[in-house]
Amino acid sequence: MDHKRSFFTRLAQAAAHATGRPIAFLIAVLVVAGWAVSGPFMGFSDTWQLFINTGTTVATFLMVFLMQSTQNRDTKALQIKLDELIRACEGADNQLLDLEEIDEDELAEIQARYEHLAEDSRKRGGDGSVRPLGD
Repeated sequence: MDHKRSFFTRLAQAAAHATGRPIAFLIAVLVVAGWAVSGPFMGFSDTWQLFINTGTTVATFLMVFLMQSTQNRDTKALQIKLDELIRACEGADNQLLDLEEIDEDELAEIQARYEHLAEDSRKRGGDGSVRPLGD
């Protein structure tokens, strides 16, 4: 399998890794502390306030897209792995392979069926038996 990743994917993964580390948080705290300490020297001016407001807004704006990209990729990979486990397990209900593609009402209906199965299993003492969706 070819693992060639796009520039954006490599950049997003590297940025997510870097910003998720304790040192990144420490740097952010130091920036805010430095900004706060500089307040009296800047006369708590509008420019002084605008500096932190603009910086945090831009950082937040970019991080939202970075986190969404990372979450989308991770979710897709997890779905593929789960689909393979469902497909490979004898007796598994293959109707579950594409649940992420159905609408909310259908999803709620299937969830209710599985909640009912879990309730039945608890009543039976959790014998581990499972019925497919169609039963």
